[in-house]
Amino acid sequence: MDAITGKIVAGDRRALARAATWIEERRPEAETLLKELFPRTGRALVLGVTGAPGSGKSTLCDQLACALREENQTVGILAVDPTSPYSGGAILGDRIRMQRHHADPGVFIRSMATRGWLGGLARATTETTLLLDAAGFDVIIVETVGVGQDEVEIARLADVTLVVLVPGMGDDVQALKAGIMEIADVLIINKEDQPGAEKLERELKASINLAQRREGWTPRIVSTIATQGKGVREVLAAAREYHGLDLEGRGDRQAHIWAGRLREMLRDRLLDRVPPAEFAEAGREVAARRRDPYSIIHDWLAKY
Repeated sequence: MDAITGKIVAGDRRALARAATWIEERRPEAETLLKELFPRTGRALVLGVTGAPGSGKSTLCDQLACALREENQTVGILAVDPTSPYSGGAILGDRIRMQRHHADPGVFIRSMATRGWLGGLARATTETTLLLDAAGFDVIIVETVGVGQDEVEIARLADVTLVVLVPGMGDDVQALKAGIMEIADVLIINKEDQPGAEKLERELKASINLAQRREGWTPRIVSTIATQGKGVREVLAAAREYHGLDLEGRGDRQAHIWAGRLREMLRDRLLDRVPPAEFAEAGREVAARRRDPYSIIHDWLAKY
């Protein structure tokens, strides 16, 4: 295990792909590996990109990667694709759209099939994000499957959540849904050259004013034409602005998120036996990187 850990930390792409497969297959080696790598996590900027199908998420992710590479930033991309109900496989169209990065050693792309997992992510997305973080990537882009209003899970994973909307697809109505508005740190109006873009922007501004966030952040609205790369740097600037702010309650939010992840990891094995206060305390420990989640789960299994 020490050998593959060293290779991953050194940036070996084959070792990284092998470990990602372990995670997806839920092999015992994956947990041991992630436990060893966990102290190295918490350094990458994780961007979550979500929105309706056809909004241009994949093209935007491709352009974000290009802009980041121009800054000499290394990029990991996790593209979640819907699973076929017949074969159990996925089209993996996002990887096709990002072929230009195939030979770039500074970019690692992993397509993941949802395999029935809800919330716009695959079951292994969170752990694979930790893997890329430990491998030293500067920025990790997670693109959700694009299922509509039920993609709030990305907000529990990403440091910054980018919600992509386009005019003329009913998004001006869907954007007003409370869940989507609450998770959006940056709102992106893609295909701004299409009719209805100004109307969509006005409605977004109005809805933002009605839904004040507790942390005091007002989501930025950025207009883009992803196919041309227009507005992509402004998206990065808005994401970095949010991530760089010392917002009230951000540390508490991370602890709350990790408490939720620990519940997911424990699932129904001992969920009812662990007191809520222990989840909260464990969430704070993991968020501060004082402990890794796998050791905590094993301690609970032994204790309860």
